[in-house]
Amino acid sequence: MEEADGSERGGIRSALPLGSLIAPSGDEVELPELEGKVIGLYFAANWYPKCEAFTPALAAAYQQLRARGAGFEVVFVSCDEDRPSFERFHRAMPWPAVPFGDLPCKKSLSDMFQVEGIPRLVVLAPGGAEVVCPDAVELVHRYGDPAFPFTPARVAELEADERSKFASQTLEKLFSVGHVKNGSNEQVPIASLVGKTVGLYFSAHGCEPCVKFTARLAAIYGNLKGRSQEFEVVYIPMDKDEDGYERSRGDMPWLALPYDGAPSRELARYFDVREIPTLVVIGPDGKTVTRDGRNLVNLYFDMAFPFTEEQVRLLQELEDEQAKGYAPSLRHAGHRHELSVVSEKSGGGPYVCCECDEQGLGWAYQCIACGYEIHLRCGRDVEDGGAVGAGQ
Repeated sequence: MEEADGSERGGIRSALPLGSLIAPSGDEVELPELEGKVIGLYFAANWYPKCEAFTPALAAAYQQLRARGAGFEVVFVSCDEDRPSFERFHRAMPWPAVPFGDLPCKKSLSDMFQVEGIPRLVVLAPGGAEVVCPDAVELVHRYGDPAFPFTPARVAELEADERSKFASQTLEKLFSVGHVKNGSNEQVPIASLVGKTVGLYFSAHGCEPCVKFTARLAAIYGNLKGRSQEFEVVYIPMDKDEDGYERSRGDMPWLALPYDGAPSRELARYFDVREIPTLVVIGPDGKTVTRDGRNLVNLYFDMAFPFTEEQVRLLQELEDEQAKGYAPSLRHAGHRHELSVVSEKSGGGPYVCCECDEQGLGWAYQCIACGYEIHLRCGRDVEDGGAVGAGQ
């Protein structure tokens, strides 16, 4: 464990000199209520999407720990710009906060723990004099309440357990339920999927990127089924209610987990799903092939099947060969500067195409000055006479 330096040597009282905190209801919370507990100082702001996304995960872990009397408390240290934003955000939390108006205290805590980015969860040992974990955000995302008490020894145990689970992973072990549903609401045994390449599709109704990707994945799914490929997709619902779940299923030609939050949350945590849509691909042997199925579909469409490293390597080699047929530079209707061909080795890393808003990797037409990038295929749509140089 790290020991914090400076005024925190006096414990949590020196870090929170007011003598009381504010509950979400507005009532005072006396500092003695924190004595003997592991304390998480949660630096966050209402205006930042990553904080809004992390707060429910932390709240779920917090409630589980409180329910079993684990001796854990969280204190919200607001980075909001105004009191209404602070109050609105705090009402969504089950823990106390440093009063919004106590600027010296908030600045002292921020300086003390060198907070430069949010969300940040600094975990202190009982008494507040020692730092158990300088930032437990990733631990809560990955493990939830089992990460408590957030010590290096506990993290080592969790990582060892995780490695063991992945090594012995099978399709049946992944699911805590024995069946999924087809479009007619008939039960399909998980065992019937063994031996196939299976995509676990994490998505939700009302998510615009999900709507767009679902349509693309459905077309690819149909193509692969038409070629009798051993490929199946299972919808892992991230919907907030059952109505959203049913609406999502209406756009999907594949199987789905029954609507029950627990199995979906278990899979999302197991695969460390941070955003949707996400497509995790499981191979015929039950092992994880890739957690990056979404990007592979966007890059290579149905040619990405079966999503293995070997297949991706072959596609990259094919793309390298095809790139030789493109003009070395061009002017694109969507940008005012000349675009030049770049590869992964010459600056064309992962990007989002400014033309079609989909994932790109490696080869691209790029504006060196602005960072504007498009797929090579999107560069075909050029203004008359826009291509510069030979090669087409």
